[in-house]
Amino acid sequence: MKLSTLVTGLAVAAAIYVIYDPLAPNWEIEESRLNDDTYRFSLKMKRYHTGGSGESIQILKRRASQLQYEQGFANYQILEYTEGIDSQTIGARRVAEGTIKLVQREQADSFRLNDRY
Repeated sequence: MKLSTLVTGLAVAAAIYVIYDPLAPNWEIEESRLNDDTYRFSLKMKRYHTGGSGESIQILKRRASQLQYEQGFANYQILEYTEGIDSQTIGARRVAEGTIKLVQREQADSFRLNDRY
């Protein structure tokens, strides 16, 4: 095998790894605090991935649980959640948005809490 062929192969493999990066998270999450107990999340899936398309609601729930625990709330409610596709020149990517409200025990209604999701 020629050295130039080996170098070319390594360069191509490195470029694929940089673009694809299998160890990077599949989703980027942007968090905005709307007030003391309400948060808005915007999630974008990375362009090149091997799965993870249905993870956005799990990520939102995981982050909501973290906030609930960190701030001492009893639970959380998902007020709004949407998923879609953002078409761009380079390629489409999955997106999701959601709004949650952290609630104390007396506000939590176990029959209504997150029943839509």
